[in-house]
Amino acid sequence: MLDSNTEETYWTQRYLENQTGWDIGAPSAPLKAYIDQLENKGLKILIPGAGHAYEAEYLFKKGFKNVYVLDISQEPLDALKKRIPEFPVHQAIQGDFFTHNNTYDLIIEQTFFCSFPPTKSSRQQYAAKMHELLNPNGKLVGLWFSMPLTGDMEKRPFGGSKQEYLGYFEPFFNIITLVGCYNSITPRQGNELFGIFKKK
Repeated sequence: MLDSNTEETYWTQRYLENQTGWDIGAPSAPLKAYIDQLENKGLKILIPGAGHAYEAEYLFKKGFKNVYVLDISQEPLDALKKRIPEFPVHQAIQGDFFTHNNTYDLIIEQTFFCSFPPTKSSRQQYAAKMHELLNPNGKLVGLWFSMPLTGDMEKRPFGGSKQEYLGYFEPFFNIITLVGCYNSITPRQGNELFGIFKKK
């Protein structure tokens, strides 16, 4: 398990120094396209490691009021509150994903999995925790980087392969799809997988 105090300090410093290369300033196109076809505005949705939470902002403005964001650092959550003052305070949660307790119908993954050291243990814990946080028949939907690991345990984002990811998720989820993205932003073309996993 990652040390939450160390992680909080690390990520807060990144935000304070504007070292946020993962932040594209808007909801990513693949997730926006997925959100656009959702019809049930009552879904309870979590975005962990949400950062500036552009997907949450997009959902909220489209009428999805049961959206929760979780981040280890308070900095991006404060930024979200400035952008959307009406976003409910109790739905912007500062805390550790691995100790978070609640259940959701849908969890959206966006540059979270790739942010912590890519050990087999941490990735197995991630998959198990996602399963735990979902309601029966709940879905994990998102983007995972499809690029080789370099062995450098400091240089984020950390990648992986489709086969590796399936190894972590198949024990917990029915794999609806895990395919290369056709609508990634230009710098990520060819390096993203779009996945939909349904809780077993």
